[in-house]
Amino acid sequence: MEMNDMILVSVDDHVCEPADMFDRHMPKKFKDRAPRVVNTEHGQAWVIEDKKVTGLGLNAVVGRPKTEYGYEPMSFDHLRKGCFDIHARIDDMNANGVLGSLNFAQFPGFSGVRFMRQDDKALALATIQAYNDWHMHDWAGPYPDRIIPLALLPLWDIKLTLAELDRMVKLGVHAISFTDNPALIGLPSLHDPYWEPLWSACEEANVVICAHIGTGASADHASDLSPISAWITSMPISIANSAADWLFASFWKDHPKLKIALSEGSIGWVPYFLERAECTVRQHGQWTNLNMGGHSPTEIFRRHFITCFIEDDFGLKNRHEIGIDNITWECDYPHSDTQWPRAPEMLWKAVKHIPKEEIDKITHINANRDFSFSPFEGMGGRKNCTVGALRKLAREKGVDVEERAGMGGLAPRLEKGKPVTSGDVKKMLSTT
Repeated sequence: MEMNDMILVSVDDHVCEPADMFDRHMPKKFKDRAPRVVNTEHGQAWVIEDKKVTGLGLNAVVGRPKTEYGYEPMSFDHLRKGCFDIHARIDDMNANGVLGSLNFAQFPGFSGVRFMRQDDKALALATIQAYNDWHMHDWAGPYPDRIIPLALLPLWDIKLTLAELDRMVKLGVHAISFTDNPALIGLPSLHDPYWEPLWSACEEANVVICAHIGTGASADHASDLSPISAWITSMPISIANSAADWLFASFWKDHPKLKIALSEGSIGWVPYFLERAECTVRQHGQWTNLNMGGHSPTEIFRRHFITCFIEDDFGLKNRHEIGIDNITWECDYPHSDTQWPRAPEMLWKAVKHIPKEEIDKITHINANRDFSFSPFEGMGGRKNCTVGALRKLAREKGVDVEERAGMGGLAPRLEKGKPVTSGDVKKMLSTT
């Protein structure tokens, strides 16, 4: 196997929603109250229920030199076109050799929490449904063999949640964006019977629950004086606390086919996590009264959890401790951890010594299976889905992958000899 033979399906990317996304999909009743983009002193921003919100780009710095990775894009002019234009996104996927991509929402919040928190719940429902229609028909729709659709749900009302899930499943959706810890955003705990109908519906329809980092629990800033590098380092691992909460949930025994994805959570920490979970049961199982249906924590993890990584050599070396069928790959376009347009080169360095059948599982087989994604026939066969084949398309079209400096945006103030701190970044973002 060579690098150009790999087939890459990314289970974690992001979309910066275009300003006109609600024009075709918001019901007439709410047309004049739909979220909209307005001009500001710094560029542009979304307004929802007359409140200006951040999140137009959220570190969407793909295509810039790394010296500008700390910038916060404040207008669409500050973004690479592939961030918000689906046709340009496909071009960028081709240039990066990526076949398939699952895209999380941006300004609504990865799990749609900003929409859920609207005061008018009728408007909130209409906004979520309009977003889903845009995502399904305008974003994923033109390229069903390239984009894995992902739905938001009105989680404040379980009846509405089930109805919207059913509507999306009928349109071909097999993934929902959910919070890693609902209790932290004012919803019932994941252990509450409130969610049982959702678990059942997801299992029946082969729908993956995608819990992205930062959607409930998040990496805390140690202090305003702490180097921002500390926060960036701990961010992926911040999913571990929530992962333990899910791992020891009692509902798994009743839903043997239910799946949860720890989106953007990396994998290197998982072997110790499972070791500790086994120790917990062995040392404390006699007094904690835990009912895991006769399964060990590792068995539950292997059956129900999907992990993903961008760059994680340690995790790949320990892939069999994690579970070779549980690992998927992600690109994280357009955020600063992405390795676009050189993702295949970076990945190949880490996997080239791994057996071909394991590379295939990690790069696409596991993702295709778990997310019910079947792109090969629509692409004219597997031969057209490889890194080499897709990059050939990009070269023939002349897709520009050169770095672009000076695209604009806000940046933390730099002081010679002083690390950028959490406080510097917070201060920068507060001006938006």
